[in-house]
Formats: sequence, structure tokens, C-alpha cells
Amino acid sequence: WRAAGHRVAIARVVGTEGSSPRDPGATMVVNDAGEVAGSVSGGCVEGAVVGEALAILAGERERGVISFGYSDDEAFAVGLTCGGTIRLFIEPLDW
Repeated sequence: WRAAGHRVAIARVVGTEGSSPRDPGATMVVNDAGEVAGSVSGGCVEGAVVGEALAILAGERERGVISFGYSDDEAFAVGLTCGGTIRLFIEPLDW
């Protein structure tokens, strides 16, 4: 991506509460074309993380911590297999 001139944002799990599909340290990168590598949630909130990363790359949002969470009942209602909360730090990569 660097050789192709893409800007990249990195999302890292920095904390979890309750049930969580990925442990702290799990990482996902998103380039300015919307391409993704890695995973921070095993699919539960990946789409929302991509949106946040693209907003940061576009200058519409500042780097920082964002939380995603559901109670166990809400998780099953939207098709997730786990409840809990994950906190991610999302920032642009400085090549």
C-alpha cells in the first residue's frame, strides 16, 4: 500500500470488558481505498471500524479511542455471538 501511495489507518484493540472475540493487541489496517487487512472483532464490528478509519484518513475525525459494545441480549438480537465491549485506538499511520 505504501508503494502505491495509499494512506493507512491502524485500529488496535486496547481494552475489553466481558466477552470479546479478540484480545488486546489485535490489529486491523485500512487504506484510503477501503481495503482491509487483519481483524479486531472477528466480524462483529469490522464495518464500523472501517468507517471510523476512513473518517480519520479524510480528516473528519481525530485519532483516538472508540468503544463498541453490546449486552448479551442485544448481541444475539443483531446476530452477534458474544456480548461485551471492545475499545480500539484508531490512528493514521505515519510512513
